[in-house]
Order: sequence, then structure tokens, then C-alpha cells
Amino acid sequence: EVQLVESGGGMVQPGGSLRLSCTASGFTFSTYAMNWVRQAPGKGPEWVSAINFRGSITYYTNAVKGRFTISRDNAKNTLYLQMNSLEPNDPALYYCARGLGAIATMSGQYDYRGQGTQVTVSS
Repeated sequence: EVQLVESGGGMVQPGGSLRLSCTASGFTFSTYAMNWVRQAPGKGPEWVSAINFRGSITYYTNAVKGRFTISRDNAKNTLYLQMNSLEPNDPALYYCARGLGAIATMSGQYDYRGQGTQVTVSS
């Protein structure tokens, strides 16, 4: 059974940082691209970032480019999202999602997702 479990969310002040983690199990993590997706209250899901199976290719939506960094540790079956310079538009439920194959894309397509971790930005 594919399982994705996120952690690391919380409340930070504007300009602050958080590091999200996603621990994967039930599949060969190192052979799949992975994504981060976020959903703010009252809005639809927004694709945030993707990374290929090897961790050598990454993509970001324009809203987070230069502030967020996606990475992965295939030995630990873990995906990360380092979020710096958090802004008032960033609060959302952030969840990781398994891509459809090894290649990362900006399509936001996925087949499994985790329950998510909440990020709040407040002064």
C-alpha cells in the first residue's frame, strides 16, 4: 500500500522558514518523480514543485521560485520542501504527491497523495 506522510508544518511569521518532510512507503521511492501541492482554504489545489526520480531536475511554480527548494533523499525514502521568506499568500495545506513516472513535469499530475501538513503565516 502506497503511503505518504507529511510533517513539518506550523505557524511562522512573515519572512520565516519551514522545512516540510514527506516519508514514503509501499513503493520504490527512488523510481518515481515527486511533487508538492498546496491548497488554501476556499481555493483549488495549486501545484508547487516537482523533482525527478534522481533528484537532479526540479521545477517550481513562479510564485515560489527562489524561495522554496525541493529535494529528496532516496536512501531515506523522504521528500523535502525548504520554504524560506514565507509570505502571506503561502498559507495552505501542503501535501506531497507521487508523480506518474520517473520524469518530473509541471503538469501537477499524480496518482497518490498524503494527508498534508498545515502551513500558517501570521504576525
